Amino acid sequence: MDEYLTRPVGIRLDRLRSTPEILCHLRDVEELFLVRFQTMLAVDEPPILTLGATPEALAAWGIGGAIGHPLDPDRWAEDRQYARQDPAGALETFGRRRREVITVLDALSPRQWQRGGIHQARGRMAIGEWVASLAGHDDNHLAQLGRTLDGRP
Repeated sequence: MDEYLTRPVGIRLDRLRSTPEILCHLRDVEELFLVRFQTMLAVDEPPILTLGATPEALAAWGIGGAIGHPLDPDRWAEDRQYARQDPAGALETFGRRRREVITVLDALSPRQWQRGGIHQARGRMAIGEWVASLAGHDDNHLAQLGRTLDGRP
């Protein structure tokens, strides 16, 4: 709170406006990971598009230049109008997507857990490693959400 007291009111209001965006982002990332898991189950060793991919790796996907990266969180926030979204609806949809992800993962055989996809920077990652990545993403944004609710940056 003390830090925000030193900032202009407009900055404080912008912070409040951004809170629903975290929920929208979690919802959309959940959908992305569901598609990734389904792709790894259906296709042997597929390349997986990631935000941190090099320009050379993106070129293979036809991404580059003025088009921009389709996984850019700022682009998602603008294109999908996060600021105008209903936080309760975003949370409900996130919960539904998470249940879908858990349903897919709960049904995996030990052999299916070893299936994987090729991350452009990290190389081959088994589904379990992708799940660890998603869990870490959750932790990052849950901490961010906690700071937001506490009025901290």
